[in-house]
Amino acid sequence: MALRRINCEKDPMTTASIDPADRFEIRPPFMFRWEQSQQAHVLLYPEGIVKLNKTGGDILNCCDGNTNVAELIEKLGALYEVSDADVIRNGVLRFLEVSRGKGWIRIKA
Repeated sequence: MALRRINCEKDPMTTASIDPADRFEIRPPFMFRWEQSQQAHVLLYPEGIVKLNKTGGDILNCCDGNTNVAELIEKLGALYEVSDADVIRNGVLRFLEVSRGKGWIRIKA
């Protein structure tokens, strides 16, 4: 699958572009973890909690500062056994942009 820099400015939900080499990490003060009582991955922060669906949890689990976007897309494609790479790529990029816009993640410097 050929990956390229994606300009998300055309999407009203996003404001920037993501490079396949970008490596994201959870931004403090957010803390990402599995919450047994919720039976889901969550983002904890001083004002509350965000309960993530399975896909959101799987994506943020790869936002470890080591995995780049291209690798993340490849991992999710294999995990979900999706034959249409564009479906995974578009979904992951959209989720990363929304998460970045909400301040949950940042590009690791």
